[in-house]
Parts: sequence; structure tokens; C-alpha cells
Amino acid sequence: MAEEEFIYDEATGEWINPSQAASVGNDDAVAVVDAVGNPLADGDSVTLIKDLKVKGAGQTLKRGTVIKSIRLTGDAQEIDCRFEGIKGLVLRAEFVRKR
Repeated sequence: MAEEEFIYDEATGEWINPSQAASVGNDDAVAVVDAVGNPLADGDSVTLIKDLKVKGAGQTLKRGTVIKSIRLTGDAQEIDCRFEGIKGLVLRAEFVRKR
């Protein structure tokens, strides 16, 4: 009798075979959408739709500013990005529009 390998699925608490594990997929992925409902992904460029005061930086990002190469954080409303002169900038998805 041949032994089959099984994988423990922490979400369900059951042992499943590898073919079932591949079909289950990743249900934990959070869909991040911009202000008008376009889905965002890592590496996208976005445009600000509102003037935003940046806490701790003492400056304001103006409407129409382009932010390149965003990164998703796992939160449905927050995106991580870089902008010259500001370290660790996190923006709310409701204030950006995909380019």
C-alpha cells in the first residue's frame, strides 16, 4: 500500500491532499480599489485626487501629484509608497486614482 502525502490546512483544521490544496488557493488576498473603483496592484502609478497634509513632514501633497510604484500593505484601504523627501509614506486608497 502506497503512502500518500497530506498537507495540514490551518484554516479548516483538516489534512488535505496536495491537489486539493492547490485548488483552494489564497482566499486571504485583499482587493484594494482606488477612489473610482479601479483595482490596484503592486507597481501601479496613482494620482492624488485631493490635497493631503503629510503629518510629520511639514508639507502638503497637491492634487494631481503622481506617485509611482506603489506597494499594497494587506489592508484594503492603505497603500505604501515613496515620494521624494518623505520616508514611509502611507496613503489611503480613497484619495488616489489609478493612472
